Amino acid sequence: MNADVSGRNTLFDLVLDPEGLLRLTWARGASITEADAEAAMERVNILCGESRHPMLVDMATTADVSRAARAVFGRPCQASRIALLGSSPVDRVIANFFLGVSNMPCPTKFFTAEREALAWLKAG
Repeated sequence: MNADVSGRNTLFDLVLDPEGLLRLTWARGASITEADAEAAMERVNILCGESRHPMLVDMATTADVSRAARAVFGRPCQASRIALLGSSPVDRVIANFFLGVSNMPCPTKFFTAEREALAWLKAG
């Protein structure tokens, strides 16, 4: 867990690594609400400033993403491409539901292997 700019505890960790890749990791068993999604996207935009960066989202073991949170994730932010990384059939169902009903603001794809996700992000 991390804290957002207001000091509120969050359900995620977010870093911009030296190679320019954003890494967003949701807490184990997270049920992502609209407020959680807003906090994550605000942090993405603050870290990136005027630049856009590819983002790896580790959503393995995420329990749920609310409809309002999905709407927030459907808004443009400073992520140029988004790779959703999961490990279970439940992760795939959540990602497919999200990708199927949301109009994503940038190329977004689900992966079960980090190596493939990173290759796709770097190719873009």
